Amino acid sequence: MVNLEYSKELTDAGLSKEQAAVYEVLLKLGASPARSIARAVPKETKLSRPMVYKVLEELIELDLATKSNESGKVTKFSPKHPVAITKILDKQKEQIERSKEQFLAASNQLASLFNLSVGKPGVQFYEGEEGVWEVLMDSLRATEEILTYADLEAIDKYIPALNAEYSTLREEQGVKKRGLVVDSSEARKFLKTYYGQVTKTKLIKAKKEEFSFQTIVQIYDNKVSYITLTDDYLVGIIITDHFIANTHKHLFESLWELSSGEIV
Repeated sequence: MVNLEYSKELTDAGLSKEQAAVYEVLLKLGASPARSIARAVPKETKLSRPMVYKVLEELIELDLATKSNESGKVTKFSPKHPVAITKILDKQKEQIERSKEQFLAASNQLASLFNLSVGKPGVQFYEGEEGVWEVLMDSLRATEEILTYADLEAIDKYIPALNAEYSTLREEQGVKKRGLVVDSSEARKFLKTYYGQVTKTKLIKAKKEEFSFQTIVQIYDNKVSYITLTDDYLVGIIITDHFIANTHKHLFESLWELSSGEIV
């Protein structure tokens, strides 16, 4: 039987206990029949002969062993250079990175659930076009009419394609929206592309020509989202809190009622 000296190093590199034991035996014996390898495995590993055969096949899949298939000769298994283990480590690293990305994608939602469970507002922060898209997509899950203050010029300048796709999806899903928009020729032209059955917009007369909403605000369910679009950055924030959402709903409805603008 072979004395095992590198079990820890091999298992730390990603091999199972059984794979580490059989691979080390194979390294020390060299090309050998399966039965010889099984006999050389220490008894304390408690590996049966069928299990050793199975592990040898696993090592071949991991590119750590090969076997001969010469006609009329006993099949022998040979070890491959241990450098092949680095491939296993690379795969582990890739898997960790994928898992990290998947977790980060869900971490904001998990944080919101935690904050809600302890009575604190949940805040999710997003950046770039992908982040803005996430904020828009969240509103499509609204169970009630979306209320919004919109900066149409910023939308048309920075995210026209995203907004077009979002609007199409919202129309297809029948998600209704009511918005307040500063009246302008550009705004009227922009709003002609909207489907009236799911979108109602009231045009507000601005007291100053340069006035406009600086951030796109959407209010729905127990959430308020903000999207800011500039030359320097695209950012989105979702706040989940029914007190904050209800306050914004009240302010929106008050402004809607007090405004004498045209509804388009």
